[in-house]
Amino acid sequence: MPYLINYKNFNQHPYIMTALNKFSSMALAAALICASCSKAPKGEERYAEFPAYTGDDLELTVNDSGTHFTLWSPEAQAAKVQLYDNDLGGEPFKTLDMERGEQGVWRASVPEQLYGKFYTFRIKYDGNWLDETPGIWAKAVGTNGMRAAIINMANTNPDGWDQDRGPVIENITDAVIYEVHHRDFSVHPNSGIQNKGKFLAMTEDGTVTPLGDKTGIDHLKELGVTHVHILPSYDYNSVDETRLDEPQYNWGYDPFNYNAPEGSYSTNPADPEARIREMKEMIQALHNAGIGVVMDVVYNHTANNDDSNFSLTAPGYFYRHREDGSYSDASGCGNETASERKMMHDYIVNSVNYWAKEYHIDGFRFDLMAIHDTETMNDVASTLKQLNPSIFVYGEGWTAGDSPLPVEQRALKENVSKMQGIAVFSDDIRDAVKGHYSNEEAQGFVQGQTGNEETVKIGIVAATNHPQVDYSKGNNSKFAYASAPTEIINYVSCHDDLTLTDKLAKSMPGSTEAQRQRAARLAQTIVFTSQGTPFMFAGEEVFRDKKGVHNSYKSPDSINAIDWNLKHQNAEQFGYYQELIKLRKAHPAFRMTTSEDIANHIKFDEVDQNNVVSYSIVDNANGDAWKEIKLIFNGNPEAVKVEVPRGNWTIIAQDGKIKADGMGRSSGGTLTVPATSALILAQ
Repeated sequence: MPYLINYKNFNQHPYIMTALNKFSSMALAAALICASCSKAPKGEERYAEFPAYTGDDLELTVNDSGTHFTLWSPEAQAAKVQLYDNDLGGEPFKTLDMERGEQGVWRASVPEQLYGKFYTFRIKYDGNWLDETPGIWAKAVGTNGMRAAIINMANTNPDGWDQDRGPVIENITDAVIYEVHHRDFSVHPNSGIQNKGKFLAMTEDGTVTPLGDKTGIDHLKELGVTHVHILPSYDYNSVDETRLDEPQYNWGYDPFNYNAPEGSYSTNPADPEARIREMKEMIQALHNAGIGVVMDVVYNHTANNDDSNFSLTAPGYFYRHREDGSYSDASGCGNETASERKMMHDYIVNSVNYWAKEYHIDGFRFDLMAIHDTETMNDVASTLKQLNPSIFVYGEGWTAGDSPLPVEQRALKENVSKMQGIAVFSDDIRDAVKGHYSNEEAQGFVQGQTGNEETVKIGIVAATNHPQVDYSKGNNSKFAYASAPTEIINYVSCHDDLTLTDKLAKSMPGSTEAQRQRAARLAQTIVFTSQGTPFMFAGEEVFRDKKGVHNSYKSPDSINAIDWNLKHQNAEQFGYYQELIKLRKAHPAFRMTTSEDIANHIKFDEVDQNNVVSYSIVDNANGDAWKEIKLIFNGNPEAVKVEVPRGNWTIIAQDGKIKADGMGRSSGGTLTVPATSALILAQ
């Protein structure tokens, strides 16, 4: 997610430009509640005494006996449901007074099945009626998510949905993850896609550029990735769905309704069924193509503070606070949620389970995961694995600021061994390979900067304990924090910060594009041949850039859109990525699952040259058909000589080229590794 960015709560960070709001009146309201945003709770300890609800009928149930509403709000003095004919505007046609029940819930019912209607909740708190909220469990919403919708979910299922299944994988290390924003992927005029910026964009077959290159879902199949990681697709706050004919853009890390799809990605945001059906159609199309869907989830903070759906339901409870009563802010976005509290814990676990069951989601990426506690993350993973053994979970093992949650309880990368079935991003390999993310001019291994060799090795062994890796020389980590490679996601770039293309342009002054493309190939070769799970940012296979913009969370299409003509222009780059992915998928030696196997099968060579890493994967590792794989990475801007044992080697990669099935023979001995390239041999 973007660091230290607040999309709506400008009252918390006045130095940040106000992001687009659902309505101008909401922007005014946010400005007026500045004083109340820091209202002190009446003692944090009281939240532990709140009754937890153990039922499964929160929010809305429609059955033969009618329509039933259930709201958890332990401190409410009164509660009501307001029923509407429309998703926006007008007065409620009926108001239902709710009755207090057990375990902090309020209930109301009508004997009719109110399909096609909309509703909101209101609670009376501290003597005042708070604003309307669709509730925290709204699963269908109308325009801008202001009102929840009463629909028959069965009507949202595409034909054949009951038979829909995602890809079956044995381990997360078998995945090749491709991170993409819906709009970036399809909005460019040369994409050949009709439903630009929509869920349906990924359902279109046969789309090509004016030059005849495949785009869309056919491009993904051609590339060979196993999973698409879609940036936030729940209903978020910053895009006004009544003005979609005007330029608007956001990554979506400003959650509004966690359990309903974003309306701006649908063809009709006013139709609650359309956004659900079209998201399912996208997932079904990807599944039919053999590609899984990973959903980016942001349970660590909300777009709003006092006027969030959480606050309008149970004021204060769902958030952490500082000693002075103000919102704590480990997210850098104005607040942070309190996963250690029972109902927030259950909310996160039940929400991902809902997405997995109703939408057939194959994996979840947790934004700023370390804001959550390890117990919650363990329950997330175990619950999902019971539903589908192929589901996997990973996230950012850091926060954007300090938190009241004790460090030992945080889902930090350093605590990943305390979590089962959870993986974290490796900032070790990221920064060592390309240079530190925060300094655009900082160089790494592939730009020729010495001193990164040991950290590259940490990345190669997936931060596990290895007898030949000296963690005292690590740049970011000083100990082996992963207990298995299944706990590590390897990458060199993502939606955050500079793209790899832009980073190389900034950090390699005077270089040619050809030299920068060689550096990119070397960087991704290290990532895709390392133990752990490889992750890439959409468009980098065609050398996509974002014109040097670090944080493009609300930048226009001219910055964010993938220019698909680059696929023709950089065809060799695309072909390299294809073969790299093919190589990894064909050879389990790159996909070991235990630290013991890594320690036993990876042997590093002693190298007397700076910025060279050489090692072998030996003894048919992980059941591989190849007895030995020799990998030599030369990050220097000039060629180096290396010694390779004599033998009958097949050349897999050499001088910026790669062929998974081999591209010639070598007998070993003294070999030359050209500048900024990988030499991969197998026998």
